[in-house]
Amino acid sequence: MSTLQIGGLTPLTSTDYPGCLAAVVFCQGCPWRCGYCHNPHLIPRDNGQLDWSAVMNFLHRRQGLLDAVVFSGGEPTLQNNIQSAISEVRDLGFKIGLHTGGTYPSRLKELLPSLDWVGMDIKACLADYAKVTNTPESGDKAWESAGLLLESGIPHEFRTTAHPLYHTPDSILRLAEELRGLGAKHYVLQEFRPQGCADAAVSTYSARGLLDDALCSRIGAMFETFSVRYA
Repeated sequence: MSTLQIGGLTPLTSTDYPGCLAAVVFCQGCPWRCGYCHNPHLIPRDNGQLDWSAVMNFLHRRQGLLDAVVFSGGEPTLQNNIQSAISEVRDLGFKIGLHTGGTYPSRLKELLPSLDWVGMDIKACLADYAKVTNTPESGDKAWESAGLLLESGIPHEFRTTAHPLYHTPDSILRLAEELRGLGAKHYVLQEFRPQGCADAAVSTYSARGLLDDALCSRIGAMFETFSVRYA
């Protein structure tokens, strides 16, 4: 049995895997330090709250009631044994979803054949990535992962959380153009929500008005599907 570090479990959601009733397993640990992170308690690698055996016991009881299980975080691809955990859950008959920032392209490539859907965070244009993540070369890894996801053909969405400290209307438009150039067809913009954010300075900013109708109309025309998730 896997020894995955688990920071939390959402037993039922209809929003984290499109079209499915799902449970969400929040994996502990993330190497990036995004200022607007709304799950800062999941950043430390050794702060797990649940045993993997408890998660599996829960999922055994939900067979036939849930459609899917989503591995989120933190960054689930941080953990060496994520593949074995996914295999155990798939053996129970659940679809597998993954939320990732694309932090580890080589591990994502290994996982892709075992996944049914991926939600990938694209935080900024390549040149602006470290400003958001506070981590050098993070953009190279994220954009490499985005290319791997597109090549896989697996159903997915790319999404960007907009915050006025890190984005402007022009930079968001450039980001959308870069994604379209990569071949992305499904994109979501999300307004920053201060709930859970540990940085008081970041939380004082509102994203309201950053994603105006004119900007969203231009971006929406670039993709097969596009939506905005307002705070």
